[in-house]
Amino acid sequence: MDTFDSTAHTLKLLGHPVRLKIVAGLIGQPKYVKDIWGCLDMPQAVISQHLARLKAGGIIEGKRFGVEIHYSVIDPIVKILVEHLTDNEVII
Repeated sequence: MDTFDSTAHTLKLLGHPVRLKIVAGLIGQPKYVKDIWGCLDMPQAVISQHLARLKAGGIIEGKRFGVEIHYSVIDPIVKILVEHLTDNEVII
């Protein structure tokens, strides 16, 4: 996959409002999945699907602490991009 394909794929992942909100919320500080779906007022299954897509795309990672998973943004370019797009607005 060349740079343009990779960039287009990343932008496609960020193109969904829920995924963009999740990434914007995780930039400030990592969060547990229950905190994410609680703030977005959506079913846990829906948020989990979006988290799985972001994780598969290499944008976020999840670390397990007991029964909870703690998510954070790991792609530095995505951090910069989303910070500029959202003007550091706290979403979650």
